[in-house]
Amino acid sequence: MSTRIIVDTTVWIEFFRDEKSLISIHLQGLLRSGRVALTGMVLSEILQGVKGAREAALVKKSLEPLFFIEMNRKEWQTAGEMSAALRRKGVTIPLSDILIAAVAVNQDCEVFTTDPHFDSIPGLILHKPA
Repeated sequence: MSTRIIVDTTVWIEFFRDEKSLISIHLQGLLRSGRVALTGMVLSEILQGVKGAREAALVKKSLEPLFFIEMNRKEWQTAGEMSAALRRKGVTIPLSDILIAAVAVNQDCEVFTTDPHFDSIPGLILHKPA
């Protein structure tokens, strides 16, 4: 199988709001290919933004079939080290983004995002739509 792609919350928000955007259309193709992976951080971020129980149920049902990557001790450690190294360079990135990046780096995944925070993370491979 090709490299798995962790889809960041920014992309999911656009996907659920506007199914005809270029990002959403690209994500639809990735979903069909079976390459999309989900992390707990992304799942939590998406669910914190839903407006009600009905929307939450729809979102959970949509995300349920995706390959799920659990964080292990190595990833938690990598996240702390990444964050510390970036802070020493004067770069502060939300811990939620660092956690997603740590999983991606340790699990050899790409990250599909529109969030510029990820551009500053060394060793992270960003997925760019063609």
